[in-house]
Amino acid sequence: MLLDSGLRERLAEALSRLRPHGPGVKWVEPHNVHLTLKFLGSVEEERLAAVAEAVRQAAAESEAFGLSCRGLGAFPNPRRPRVVWAGVQQGAEELTQLARELDRRLQALRFEPEKRPFAAHITLGRVKSPGNLPGLAEAIEGQREADFGCMEVRAVHLMKSTLTPKGPIYDVLQEFALGKRNVKD
Repeated sequence: MLLDSGLRERLAEALSRLRPHGPGVKWVEPHNVHLTLKFLGSVEEERLAAVAEAVRQAAAESEAFGLSCRGLGAFPNPRRPRVVWAGVQQGAEELTQLARELDRRLQALRFEPEKRPFAAHITLGRVKSPGNLPGLAEAIEGQREADFGCMEVRAVHLMKSTLTPKGPIYDVLQEFALGKRNVKD
């Protein structure tokens, strides 16, 4: 799901404050920051139409909603981070429901169901070599209550990522408006 420019800008500021404390972290480039509902991996061209239809149907089951982004954290925790994230406060329940519906519809297409419960978050970085990064933990803790803003979620996006030596390139393949107006008659 794409984020609006204001939210991306405020997250970019947070990233700039974190970078000096995370030398072993692969930080997401600010223009690439997004929210993932379901990662599919490599999908054969002939399956894309069915995947797009599943996304359209899942989007049709959800109405537009507000999303607020607040606070930084890490999985499994800030002292031994593997993933550094920005939290989703308002809209987390709607995102969870949307992710569940999407997962259910994609299972019918023989995609593996998620093993862990969906946790609404925006990934900012992945730690390459896990270990104790006290400076990063303190920087995360210092922004635990940071308010990154709000946006209206009106659509979900089917995205393609192309891995390059300089990092991934994301392309929107299709956009699906939320709500019953998506349903074919």
